[in-house]
Amino acid sequence: MIKTAHLTKHYGSLTAVEDVSFQVGPGEVLGFLGPNAAGKTTTMRMLAGFVTPTSGRASICGHDVASAPLAAKAALGYLPEGAPTYGEMTVRRILAFVADLRALKGARREQRLAHVIERLQLGGVLDQTIETLSKGFRRRVGLAQAIVHDPPVLILDEPTDGLDPNQKHEVRTLINDMARDKIIVISTHILEEVDAVCTRAIIISRGRIVADDTPAGLAARSRYHNAVSMQLEQPAQLAGARDAVAALPAVAQVEVSERDARLTALPKAGATILPALSELAARQGLRLKELHLESGRLDEVFRTITA
Repeated sequence: MIKTAHLTKHYGSLTAVEDVSFQVGPGEVLGFLGPNAAGKTTTMRMLAGFVTPTSGRASICGHDVASAPLAAKAALGYLPEGAPTYGEMTVRRILAFVADLRALKGARREQRLAHVIERLQLGGVLDQTIETLSKGFRRRVGLAQAIVHDPPVLILDEPTDGLDPNQKHEVRTLINDMARDKIIVISTHILEEVDAVCTRAIIISRGRIVADDTPAGLAARSRYHNAVSMQLEQPAQLAGARDAVAALPAVAQVEVSERDARLTALPKAGATILPALSELAARQGLRLKELHLESGRLDEVFRTITA
């Protein structure tokens, strides 16, 4: 597993990371979230052995990153922020170079190279130089080099940055497939990524961990947890619907969006309001496009925790 204990990093008078401790076990996909300059990338670099902590320790599969760096890195696949590579090298050459570094040989080497080329759909660009690739293809090459040796631990810094929606879906599917037998840490600012692939999320702000929970547990902290959203077919009914919903005893607040004829009813603490709103809509003859129960909004929780 991955373990960190009181990781701290100072750059002169600046504290980038302070007293960060967590563990990640097999089968977990940990989303490491935070605003810009929160300490995400510095933490990832300390885990990967590219930055030395000012204090504290980190280990990968039982190997201390500082005292046994080669063993720790052998168990690790790392995609750095920005997926830096050698621009003058072709995709084929960079993958062969990484395979050499990872001591892959013989049939195993050929099998792993073929696997990552197919899985990341790199066959059409193998003989292009990295500098001629789009940002999305560079990201795919970065992912390919991180997984070519089939490591038990993956640390991915912004793995879908620069990808279009279809490519993001493919990468997330790949992460979900690999999560069955790997430990994966994803540093990201994309909250939809947490819902899509993560089993757990840590939020870091100003260098410190401020939340550690499942995505569902974080969503439950939202004031929109168990809120009900109702979109009307007839905007003229909106004002009357708002007043009727606000009068329900279990409703704490009603938010209205006139642009799409939608109202959102927030429940009082512990209340369940969906049956009452469904009954009200039928009684009032409201014509609905949509009526759904919200699980909570991660973006609102993120803003609240990190503000």
